[in-house]
Amino acid sequence: MAIVNVTDQTFGTETGEGVVLADFWAPWCGPCKMIAPVLEELDGELGDKVKIVKLDVDENQETAGKYGVMSIPTLMVFKNGEKVDQVVGFQPKEALEELLNKHL
Repeated sequence: MAIVNVTDQTFGTETGEGVVLADFWAPWCGPCKMIAPVLEELDGELGDKVKIVKLDVDENQETAGKYGVMSIPTLMVFKNGEKVDQVVGFQPKEALEELLNKHL
């Protein structure tokens, strides 16, 4: 499954079913750029079990505000539309796998 770019309008729909990892990011954010290839790898390995979505916080401030995003990257795990976990800052692939496996 490919990583999906979401907006304020599509966020609820895209995170409403199954296990979803939401990446709150911005184009100017260095650690956000560092985590992008890690997310691509995870998508390749867990794509059938986990959906990954990316939300640009500069363009979608409503959703970022709703979830209290203060620092980026912020990664949140949603299960059937409910936020169940969150980490802030760059995370190595192993840490993200561990985070996601708790909710699969």
